[in-house]
Amino acid sequence: MQEDFLHYVWKHKKFSSPSLQTTSGDIITLVKVGQHNHNSGPDFFNAQMGIDGQFWAGNVEIHVKSSDWYLHNHETDSAYDNVILHVVYEHDTDIFRKDNTPIPTLELKKYISHELLDSYQNLFSTQNKWISCENDFANTDDFVLNNWLENLYFERLERKSKAIESMLILSKSDWEAVLFRLLAKNFGLKVNGEAFLSMANSFDFSIVRKSQSKPELLEALFFGQAGILEASIESAYYQYLSKEYKFLKQKFGLTNSNVVPLQFFRLRPPNFPTIRLSQLAMLYHKEQNLFSKIVAATNIGELYHILKVSTTEFWNDHYTFGKASKATKKTLTDSFIDLLLINTILPLKFSYAKHQGQEVDEIILSIVQKIDSEKNSIVNTFNTLRTVSKTALESQALIQLKTEYCAKNKCLQCAIGNLLLNISEMENR
Repeated sequence: MQEDFLHYVWKHKKFSSPSLQTTSGDIITLVKVGQHNHNSGPDFFNAQMGIDGQFWAGNVEIHVKSSDWYLHNHETDSAYDNVILHVVYEHDTDIFRKDNTPIPTLELKKYISHELLDSYQNLFSTQNKWISCENDFANTDDFVLNNWLENLYFERLERKSKAIESMLILSKSDWEAVLFRLLAKNFGLKVNGEAFLSMANSFDFSIVRKSQSKPELLEALFFGQAGILEASIESAYYQYLSKEYKFLKQKFGLTNSNVVPLQFFRLRPPNFPTIRLSQLAMLYHKEQNLFSKIVAATNIGELYHILKVSTTEFWNDHYTFGKASKATKKTLTDSFIDLLLINTILPLKFSYAKHQGQEVDEIILSIVQKIDSEKNSIVNTFNTLRTVSKTALESQALIQLKTEYCAKNKCLQCAIGNLLLNISEMENR
């Protein structure tokens, strides 16, 4: 028995009898079950009910056993002083307030139907399953699934928004600086993301603003802070960047002692940090007011135009300083820009609009639904159960579903789980 199931029963009033009594025989007239609380404190706030003819308004706490109240030390926590009803599956001991008055207890065991209990245990058994509902996922109603995925996508944006808000505090409310750090991390991809972010965090963003007139100055800044200019290489361009970096280092008092080392191993040459840092430098040289343009953009075409940059000329026939390669212009691909849109641009637009009290949900939806679905193990496995992910909206939503619901057995907080449980209960009657 899980407390989540008892929360579900209480929240949706899944009682087999409309008449409820406390363990002492007092009649309960339920008016409001209260607001479900997913944080610390009582499980439901502001419930309303009559108990033995007296009206009560307050909080409800739910446990598998009554004795869990003492196991969780609620008797010493003032947050539980306003509990008006203790709802349990099994009553094994009385509980009391600080003034030694008993807290009424409702034992749910006698009010939960065998059909509902069997449906819950059968449907959400995780034995030998990737997700609990994998046998039924393919048959989920389209309307319910599509609406739930849209909600999950915005839930994921909310989660990313919290990280952005933390960065905003550290950046002293400089949104341009936040954008730069987010872009730096995502230009580094998984292998060098933390290294690129540590590089971006190693100096004040004002130095980028002061160096935007020449892409080579930005390259010198990024390469130098990332530790790329610390070797002895007989390349004229390398020597030029080293000289520029020494000037910047002395002028701005730069240090890179806390920057994470870069990795080249197992990377395809187009993803070498030299190429990605050069493209990042060109982006900030090309767009003097990058944040303002991104916030103002209302469609994917505008964003592609803003982000479509190449490297400086030297990298047309190089991937590293020491060896020339076949000449090819190294422009950001659409697929790479899509990753930037998914992981940086759209979360930032969402977070900024939220911060400003504006509404951009429709603009974000119109953009994300034009981006192809990501391909990863989570999305691919869901698609084997049912072809569901065609755009980045679905792929991001499925990642949120798997990591925040399926993996944590939060089936009863999931729209799909609720639907399947209701269907299964009806079929078992």
